[in-house]
Amino acid sequence: MTIMIPAWVDGRLTPVEKLDAHLRGLRHKAISVFLLDGDKTLIQKRAAGKYHTPGLWANTCCTHPGWDETAEDCARRRLIEEIGLTGISLEFADTVEYRADVGGGLIEHEVVKIFRARPVRRPVFDLNPDEVEAVRWVTLAELDAEIEATPDAFTPWLHIYMAQHRTSILGVTEAA
Repeated sequence: MTIMIPAWVDGRLTPVEKLDAHLRGLRHKAISVFLLDGDKTLIQKRAAGKYHTPGLWANTCCTHPGWDETAEDCARRRLIEEIGLTGISLEFADTVEYRADVGGGLIEHEVVKIFRARPVRRPVFDLNPDEVEAVRWVTLAELDAEIEATPDAFTPWLHIYMAQHRTSILGVTEAA
């Protein structure tokens, strides 16, 4: 299935096939979600079959909106598709831009709408094995320590989010 995502080509927003955008390193739209519970955030281990960064730990979920899809609708869709989560109130956190080599000749050059969610109680997840191998809750201090100890176990964008954007994304000023 060909997925067309919004990317900038010659200064104009244009529908581009997702893999082509990554092969060419085109600047394109994306979303990321951080599910929070007190001082913890939910991270996911990407499925082994993912076409880039398989088996690495990332934020709760992320993807690219379709050409005619809003960022918030995309975030809600992806929570359902990846971890089977519905009925969560999303809060817009920030827009960030990054460029990262994700291996295999692929470049993520993303303009990301970040959303966070704070469920009233810990949800039950229904993981899609094609997307997510595992999830777990970690404190920001634990996440920082793990990223420092085993940096290759985490996606490039999670490194960037934690190093450069944690305050705006998570609404905290320091690790708990």
